[in-house]
Amino acid sequence: MRVCAAPPFAGDHALSCDAHWQPHDLLRLHRLRQSDGEPVWLHGSFERAPYAVVRRALAADGFVAIGLRGRERSQRYGTWAHRDDIETAVPPEALARRSPLAERNALPAFAALAALQGDTAGALAEFVWGPTGSAGFELATQAPAVTFSSDLDLLIRAPEKLSHGAAIQLLNHLQAIAQRAGIRVDAQLETPAGGVALAEWAADKARVMARHARGPQLVADPWAPAHGDA
Repeated sequence: MRVCAAPPFAGDHALSCDAHWQPHDLLRLHRLRQSDGEPVWLHGSFERAPYAVVRRALAADGFVAIGLRGRERSQRYGTWAHRDDIETAVPPEALARRSPLAERNALPAFAALAALQGDTAGALAEFVWGPTGSAGFELATQAPAVTFSSDLDLLIRAPEKLSHGAAIQLLNHLQAIAQRAGIRVDAQLETPAGGVALAEWAADKARVMARHARGPQLVADPWAPAHGDA
């Protein structure tokens, strides 16, 4: 998030991740409570599409860390939602088979997604996955968010270790689809250590960056038993 609100709870509260919601879930909210210093675009955007994305940050009991988006790429705001204000949650995998409005089908990000949806025997077939970012937001809300230059962001659930060979095969498959669509497909593996870029894991680096609610960390094995919930 480019800007973040002060937490609505005391700093000495015990902080944790609420297992009801996972990073990249889209939450439909009954309301958005005001906070000091919030940007002027925030409530107008929320009225058009009352959704927020779960972000990787710890929160006190009864709260969840969220991010909101405006119409512009620079309009991003991090804050916290009260649990009582959450109406429904939409995980990325619930959007994997959705389609945009007909007039939006030709956008490159949605063309790439359609290619993945039609490839039922491809490299993604054995995974639970779904779109995130602007494509996921638009599919969940029907509010325009994808542009002609938008990447297609994907979340791939990887609770069990993915070999480097399998990661390379998956990356090559996604890159081929991205090349045909003329965009980038940016895939993130959701591992026990947190979110890991597929491209980093496929590169067989000694350590990779795992993005966790407690902060990013370099790890040799994102599936090592010591790693907890992301």
